[in-house]
Amino acid sequence: MSSNAARAGHGESRQDAILDAAERAFAADGYQGAAMRAIAEAAGVAQGLIHYHFKTKEKLFEAMVARRSDQINARRAALVAALFAQGDPPRLEQIVEALFRPTIETGLDLARDGGAFARILVSFANSADPRDQKLIEVHYDPIAQTFIDALMRVEPGLSRADAVWAYMFAIGVGMTMMAKTGRPARLSGGICDDGDAEAMLSRIVPFICGGVRALVEG
Repeated sequence: MSSNAARAGHGESRQDAILDAAERAFAADGYQGAAMRAIAEAAGVAQGLIHYHFKTKEKLFEAMVARRSDQINARRAALVAALFAQGDPPRLEQIVEALFRPTIETGLDLARDGGAFARILVSFANSADPRDQKLIEVHYDPIAQTFIDALMRVEPGLSRADAVWAYMFAIGVGMTMMAKTGRPARLSGGICDDGDAEAMLSRIVPFICGGVRALVEG
């Protein structure tokens, strides 16, 4: 490996360490409570390095959101594009699974490290703060439009208004199930496991599809 590549890799690993520490801090203390000094200490870097890479706490928060969000939404976009690239038009169930699978699987992967990003996403997705809504607009509105259009393509009787509402209701379910809390197991006496992605998808998909089709029929 060249010295330049080694330095680049080292820089990337330090940035990842900073973003990982930022996720934990923002999840635990909120945007206002998270301290740059504490993030630097948790990442094992000098505080000046955070300012060098990210400039401000706001820019650090934006980068932290962008890293996970863009990973999830790139996978969503690839799944839905692949469905429409097939010879036969996709079914509604396939579109809904493409919407949910990356979110649920990423949430369960991150839960092994405490699920910090899932808690942050739920918080800022439901925030009216202009900064948070701008992040949603940049990182989530484009993929939302992709899936709203997809719903209308596979269910031609679905109006755009109902497609938007269907998407919003579906995302509400996704936000609830992204964070592994153990509550389903508690409510069911251990029968339901919110750590089982396939078990959740096998129920979420028909649940959401039933709601979408009810809007078409109504």
